[in-house]
Amino acid sequence: MPNANTLLRLPFLLALFSAMTAPSSSAVDTFVFGGCSTPKYMPGSAYENSVNSLLTSLVNSAAFTNYNNFTAQGAAVYGLFQCRGDLSNDQCSRCVARAVTQLGTICFDSCGGALQLEGCFVKYDNATFLGVEDKTVVVKKCGPSVGLTSDALTRRDAVLAYLQTSDAVYKTYRTAVFGDFQGVAQCTGDLSPSECQDCLSDAIQRLKTECGPSPWADIYLAKCYARYSQGGTHSHGNNDDNNQNDDEIEKTLAILIGLIAGVALIIVFLSFLSKVCEKHKGGK
Repeated sequence: MPNANTLLRLPFLLALFSAMTAPSSSAVDTFVFGGCSTPKYMPGSAYENSVNSLLTSLVNSAAFTNYNNFTAQGAAVYGLFQCRGDLSNDQCSRCVARAVTQLGTICFDSCGGALQLEGCFVKYDNATFLGVEDKTVVVKKCGPSVGLTSDALTRRDAVLAYLQTSDAVYKTYRTAVFGDFQGVAQCTGDLSPSECQDCLSDAIQRLKTECGPSPWADIYLAKCYARYSQGGTHSHGNNDDNNQNDDEIEKTLAILIGLIAGVALIIVFLSFLSKVCEKHKGGK
């Protein structure tokens, strides 16, 4: 029969289990996309040492700035990171560290790789890409074509127009709010002002023409991105299949928590019943 100490630990166990299974509320580390180059390097080679040195430099630098680029000495490796403009140095540093860790997993022994999280972007390659404009579409997500009213389209277009012009003030990171619509756009810091403007203009035009009257849309080009949403409704880094898997996991966890709670109640009841029986025997 469990003692009082065991019973006292049960509420703590339930609270701990619930905390461990609660989904993370941070959107900074949410995966958006990742890709690796086809060429591979030999483990233990000079190139591997250069890659490790470069990625370490990126992580260290992210504690002080939201953008930087490096070229590794020895075997030529080029790399950069770009954090979202509203992140603190601490948030940027943690995001870049997480992105580098994921790159090391999905792009193991690849000569180049790129990974975009919600809060940061990291890329490295053996071919120089620094300062080179690249408007290749990497990811495009459009919300449901539910159809927006003319007023809603006006508000959406006002947000996109501001993201494109930014009041004629050059900014690599831009945000806009108009009524219930909000948007954000950013390009990597290695682009010139004219290249950044050209990249963002192309991304925003694609959002308007290819996503039509959607309540939200995202587009990531190789060197910039633009996003908008209505009323906080937005896409997530995971696809529908992953969302379904998350739902199944949450259901399973809910069942497990219920079972643990049920076991706890049974133990409490048996303990109470044991005490009643002991008193009854003592009365005789």
